[in-house]
Amino acid sequence: MKMKRNLSLIAFPCISFIANVQQKITSPDGNLEMTFQLNPEGAPVYELTYKQKEVIKPSKLGLELKKEDAEAKTDFEWTDRKDTDKLDAKTNLYNGFEIKDAQTSTFDETWQPVWGEEKEIRNHYNELAVTLNQPANDRYIIIRFRLFNDGLGFRYEFPQQKNLNYFVIKEEHSQFAMTGDHTAYWIPGDYDTQEYDYTISRLSEIRGLMNKAITPNSSQTPFSQTGVQTALMMKTDNGLYINLHEAALIDYACMHLNLDDKNMIFESWLTPDAQGDKGYMQTSCTSPWRTVIVSDDARNILASRITLNLNEPCKITDTSWIKPVKYIGVWWDMITGKGTWAYTDDLSSVKLGETDYSKTKPNGKHSANTANVKRYIDFAAEHGFDQVLVEGWNEGWEDWFGKSKDYVFDFVTPHPDFNVKELQNYATSKGVKLMMHHETSASVRNYERHMDQAYQFMVDNGYNSVKSGYVGNIIPRGEHHYGQWMDNHYLYAVKKAADYKIMVNAHEATRPTGICRTYPNLIGNESARGTEYESFGGNNVNHTTILPFTRLIGGPMDYTPGIFETHCNKMNPTNNSQVRSTLARQLALYVTMYSPLQMAADVPENYERFMDAFQFIKDVAIDWDETKYLEAEPGDHITIARKAKGTNDWYIGCTAGDNGHTSKLVFDFLEPGKQYIATVYADAKDADWKNNPQAYTIRKGIVTNKSKLNLNAASGGGYAISIKEAKDKSEVKGVKRL
Repeated sequence: MKMKRNLSLIAFPCISFIANVQQKITSPDGNLEMTFQLNPEGAPVYELTYKQKEVIKPSKLGLELKKEDAEAKTDFEWTDRKDTDKLDAKTNLYNGFEIKDAQTSTFDETWQPVWGEEKEIRNHYNELAVTLNQPANDRYIIIRFRLFNDGLGFRYEFPQQKNLNYFVIKEEHSQFAMTGDHTAYWIPGDYDTQEYDYTISRLSEIRGLMNKAITPNSSQTPFSQTGVQTALMMKTDNGLYINLHEAALIDYACMHLNLDDKNMIFESWLTPDAQGDKGYMQTSCTSPWRTVIVSDDARNILASRITLNLNEPCKITDTSWIKPVKYIGVWWDMITGKGTWAYTDDLSSVKLGETDYSKTKPNGKHSANTANVKRYIDFAAEHGFDQVLVEGWNEGWEDWFGKSKDYVFDFVTPHPDFNVKELQNYATSKGVKLMMHHETSASVRNYERHMDQAYQFMVDNGYNSVKSGYVGNIIPRGEHHYGQWMDNHYLYAVKKAADYKIMVNAHEATRPTGICRTYPNLIGNESARGTEYESFGGNNVNHTTILPFTRLIGGPMDYTPGIFETHCNKMNPTNNSQVRSTLARQLALYVTMYSPLQMAADVPENYERFMDAFQFIKDVAIDWDETKYLEAEPGDHITIARKAKGTNDWYIGCTAGDNGHTSKLVFDFLEPGKQYIATVYADAKDADWKNNPQAYTIRKGIVTNKSKLNLNAASGGGYAISIKEAKDKSEVKGVKRL
């Protein structure tokens, strides 16, 4: 991995404590202060302030362990256990502590991601590590706090010791006590899906709005009338922006937040396994980091890199094969219902290796056929796209969903009308790669049984990236998408893919928590309600003004933007959904919805109708040296400028909610003394997502770092700007200033 480190590590003397002494650390810039102490019951308590404003009121920390079986034998010789009188007490990892030790230190490094929103990321924090001894059980834990300029991270650490080795988590009790009835941007807590529209409400209103917020999905398990998911975005009445999430979710269950709406206290709520247990642990081990990002400027929430910084450095030695991807795909026609993933309508049941597809009648709507894929390859080659995704290429789609079917796909056997070798040779001749699709139908055991063979098939046929999917209820039955077992599976798939030099874009997986720093071949995730839902009734108009504050806090999203024909009935007369966006905003999303994996999701013929606007999608970069957050207010608007990797070119995107937005842009981020040619793709004056979505204007003009520009975004609209450095005077001749 490309890495530059400027390390500054100062460890202050270890201090031993007999009595409970309050501990304090501040952020490097002094704006944040975290205080830790034990309460009279010996329970760990922390609180957090920002610029002397209370952010987190005194909040308890700790875990409750599952009671061990009193009837269980202790070893292979079936020796009776002798500690049955202590089993109740041993479930307690939440009070009865003494401070045994406390250490403070500071850390400062600059590291370079393989891909990202900037070339370099600074990792600068002050740390407090508190060792807590529990005399009643003769064991200890460590709670480690890291305070950055933009927020707090903390985690539990369980060193190996005589009386704490194997244990099962019943629940983690990490509290986040709010200072008031904040405005929240939330989706329902659910063990199996994040694919919900966001609700904006007061915390006190969550309970009354929950039933309406839980909309149908292919697999879902809500757990509480006040349970919500992270990353949770909030705004206080006194102007603070607060974000709660987690980082480095490894070998642990995904955390939700359950709200005590009488006292306005959030508490961690882990995803259970099939037995209802919430984590099987063996020391030495740690929890993920729990994060609190806070600022009085919403732009700083978007700029925070806490989630990445709390993950381990890259563990892949050679990252030269990991490259950002701009792609198109055989996808949207099936999402709208024009085409099908299934090859035939004759089969209600498929048994791989037994069903003879040559004896079935093609349905005439199967999109993943050789001729159609060649058309996409031609389009990709003509317009400079890296790859073509093809879904529905393999046998098994006729009965893939809702059957709780174990052996559902083998990931290597194509439908009769999909010629793997012919298409691979054709793509290679055009300088394009095909992108693999592995839908597992949530049969995880089946995927793992086929994984090596499937990845080797990719290598043998020239594929270097895969879109995986986990639609439906998980097999093994009873497991949830976000439990410890599944979290371990997702990481297993990514690490196994790295062995084959394959990049992974996982859909329906656990929401990202910055693991892409450690394993950068994880170049994308879905894990939220994406563009596909625009064909299933539509997303809220403000959806893309919230996602960067929530889902994207943990890592990039394969949102699949770029839909130019927003009326789905133009694709499929029976589908009356409409994409709730103007065409100009679809361009903006390539900048505002950061991802090193960006899809032009519409069909080629729709792009061919608007080639002047399509030029922006062709031009826009997918890897960046620098990012500037120009404007931001969750639920209303976001405007971002990014500098393309290795160039002096910039791109700007603005996405607006229901009320539209007026920007007063200042181009002071451009290099002084240089001229640039800006191409502005904006909503026309009469543009509107519902009534006039394809009304846009394109104009060019000269800008410098002293330029200013006012631009209007319509309701559900936006704008996109490409800014290219003028290398000589001939490029600006005859071009007016904007």
